[in-house]
Amino acid sequence: MAGNSTHTVTNQPPPLVGYDLFAADRALVEAVERHTAPELLDEVRAELSGIGTSAGSAQVQEWGVQANENPPRLRTHDRYGHRVDEVEFHPAWHRMLGKGVGAGLTTGWVRPSGHVRRAAAFLVWTQVEAGNSCPLSMTNAAVPVLRTDPELAAVWEPLLTSTVYDRELRPAAAKAGALFGMGMTEKQGGSDVRANTTAAVPLAESGTYALTGHKWFCSAPMSDGFLVLAQAPAGLTCFLVPRVLEDGTRNVFLLQRLKDKLGNRSNASGEVEFDGTWARRVGEEGRGVRTIIEMVAATRLDCVLGSAGLMRQAVAQAVHHCTYREAFDGKLADKPLMRNVLADLAIESEAATALALRLAAAYDDGSEAEQALLRLALPAAKYWVTKRCAPVTVEAAECLGGNGYVEESGLPRLVRESPLNSVWEGAGNIQALDVLRALQREPGALDAYLQEIGRAHGADHRLDRAVKDLFSELADLEGMEGRARRLVERLATVLQGSLLVRFAPAEVADAFCASRLGNDWGSTFGTLPIGLDLTAVVDRARVTS
Repeated sequence: MAGNSTHTVTNQPPPLVGYDLFAADRALVEAVERHTAPELLDEVRAELSGIGTSAGSAQVQEWGVQANENPPRLRTHDRYGHRVDEVEFHPAWHRMLGKGVGAGLTTGWVRPSGHVRRAAAFLVWTQVEAGNSCPLSMTNAAVPVLRTDPELAAVWEPLLTSTVYDRELRPAAAKAGALFGMGMTEKQGGSDVRANTTAAVPLAESGTYALTGHKWFCSAPMSDGFLVLAQAPAGLTCFLVPRVLEDGTRNVFLLQRLKDKLGNRSNASGEVEFDGTWARRVGEEGRGVRTIIEMVAATRLDCVLGSAGLMRQAVAQAVHHCTYREAFDGKLADKPLMRNVLADLAIESEAATALALRLAAAYDDGSEAEQALLRLALPAAKYWVTKRCAPVTVEAAECLGGNGYVEESGLPRLVRESPLNSVWEGAGNIQALDVLRALQREPGALDAYLQEIGRAHGADHRLDRAVKDLFSELADLEGMEGRARRLVERLATVLQGSLLVRFAPAEVADAFCASRLGNDWGSTFGTLPIGLDLTAVVDRARVTS
């Protein structure tokens, strides 16, 4: 009827749903194949396609929306006035978290090629709902810390690496699976954890303490246990704080409030008060930072992976929209200027994925050389990749025009989430200073880095020139702090370039080296130089069923 003609929907893309997020990501698939033992490949592909298909389903995507639209609520007391200190979540949160645990996102340390397969799954899963990635990340990262104490590891490691999501607060002995959080930051200290004032007083039982203090940020407060830092008699020390004690009583864990965050709305981040809270020491007194540093490093890798996942989803949505959307007598994706924008975004996304999986492979290798590489490359990647996430998601949203500014598109959620990984687990300056520290104190780290990028020597003249310029930067480390960000950016992009030159299609590597390393690039996305095969780059990033 004529009265309904104005409501006919035309020139809108179909929903990007009902597909395998892993299999549709060519860069990720190739990275997994590159870094996985051949005898495991069929098993790993099947596993990752399982979580990819789940992540791409309409049901799971709807759970992600519901979890974000219904943020957690703090309940400090029950109806009778008893202190309970619990956080209530929407059922969709529990469904998502259960799927993540069941998919092995806390098992990176206990399976063959465990870090690579988990990294790929984490990159996929964070595209649907980034909030539940926090407890999954913290739980996986707690394993190497607990291994410093075999007695603790015997109790907790089987629970942390379990594929059963057991949400009830019970003693560890009564659990089928457990999650861990972390509490390092305090009001007066921020990233300077040595300024922590939480006090740890030894108790009669060896290795046990009573903690008193306030943690400004406590991640995942409904977890079963927490690794925290506090000042013991011999100095800053790492402790395990269980939510529930062995006798079934609740530990003193006073949740004061939940943070009202820019993004990451589905996840609870709280302030917690310790007042005679029972804790078990992990590692030696006075060596808290050294003890917990493995957890920090592992969560930093997840920041890189999470940002790579957000970028991938943003690019997939932008390319999908422009593939179907028509304007000015043609498909948007076929317009030279839009094609330049999409290709530029796709290159950034692929470079992030290649670097993130390379770091995960270094964890699986475990050799001294690979560990040395991580000491330099991990903070550099954390600095650079997480900072690239925000401009990528904003530009991708703009590709959808006004539609990208509307919540239903999903792009605003990606935009709000995009700065998070740059801030958490040490903001940009902390990462840059860590890189400088590795360069000055651990010569093996630079040697490992140079060996890695040297594998691409002679393959691209722009990469070779960038390496030469990098040598000039490295020649004078005195007074480098003020230039640290510039140096770290160069370290990260050269490493990305070396990986793409060796492993990516020629059109991707050519575009990356021409723009990021060859200085033929503008200040915004969509400024790639002429003469590149941008159609092939965009086609590679497109989701096809």
